[in-house]
Formats: sequence, C-alpha cells, structure tokens
Amino acid sequence: MKKEFNIIAKLIGSESKVLDVGCGDGELMEYIYKNITKDIRGIEISKKNVQKCIEKGLTVIEGDAEKDLKQFPDRSFDYVILSQTLQAFLDPENVINELLRVGKKAIVTIPNFGFWKVRLHLLFKGTMPITKNLPNEWYNTPNLHMCSIKDFENYCNKRDIKINSSNLGYKNLFSELGIFTIEK
Repeated sequence: MKKEFNIIAKLIGSESKVLDVGCGDGELMEYIYKNITKDIRGIEISKKNVQKCIEKGLTVIEGDAEKDLKQFPDRSFDYVILSQTLQAFLDPENVINELLRVGKKAIVTIPNFGFWKVRLHLLFKGTMPITKNLPNEWYNTPNLHMCSIKDFENYCNKRDIKINSSNLGYKNLFSELGIFTIEK
C-alpha cells in the first residue's frame, strides 16, 4: 500500500460517502472500502482499469472526469478524491470546480514539481527529472500542467478555496507529493 493512501484514509471520516475520481485500478478505493467506509464509488476513463475495479467488486463507472462529473448532483459526496491526476487534465480549473461542487470536501494530491530533487536535477543536468512520482520522460508524460505545492496554495487563495489540511511551507521544497483537503 502506498504511504499516500494511509494519509488520505486518515482525512476521511468513517461511514462517509466517497467518490474517487480517476480511480485507476481501484487500489485506493479498495483500501478505503476495507478500512474506512463501504460507501465508495469511482469514475475512471480507462476501460482496462474499470474492468480491474469490477473484478475487485468495486462500484465504478467508465467516464471522463472533465466531462462526466456534471452528471453528479451538487454536494452528493462527503469527500471527492483526486489522487495524482490533476496535472494530466486539459482543464484542471474546471475539474477542481466540479470536485468542489460534487463533494462537500475534496482531497487532492499532486506530484510536487517544487521538490528539491526535481529542482536540483533540472539545475545540474538540464533535463526533466524522472522520479518515483514523475516516472515518465518529457515526451511521454501524461502531465500537462506541472505545479508545485506553493502553486496550488496560491491557486486556492486566489479563488477563495479553503485549504483545511495540506503540507505547505517548507514542504514545497521537501515533499515529493502535495496532499490537500479543500472546500468552498
């Protein structure tokens, strides 16, 4: 199990209603289902991953979060999770707005492009770094919008989005991953 999952699970109240957006193969959903709440479902764009979720007995629909979150009623979930997916959307601002509309709270995790190892690699080698959280080359990465923990904090502040928990401050330099609980 990923350390990130443990942190996310601690942010979710027991018996909460949860939506995992971009749930992948259902690894996080399965962990939450077994440990926190049975009331969890997912939305995933990949047919292959949807099938893996179904094989695990998870409730998931095939859909594109940039278009299909509109089908969910306002505030229909206690928590909406977006784990390391925001940077891959064409319109991340729309996705954040939809997360905050559909969920009472959203848990967003992002790979931190401000992490010191990423900075040093770029500074000394002059190439885009490859790390555990950023495993692709520049030409085959799904990441369209690189941001740091500080960038995300600034984004939220400019739009009056409340950050309830995060790893800010020096974490922009020392954390590979930003983990935020946000709400309107």
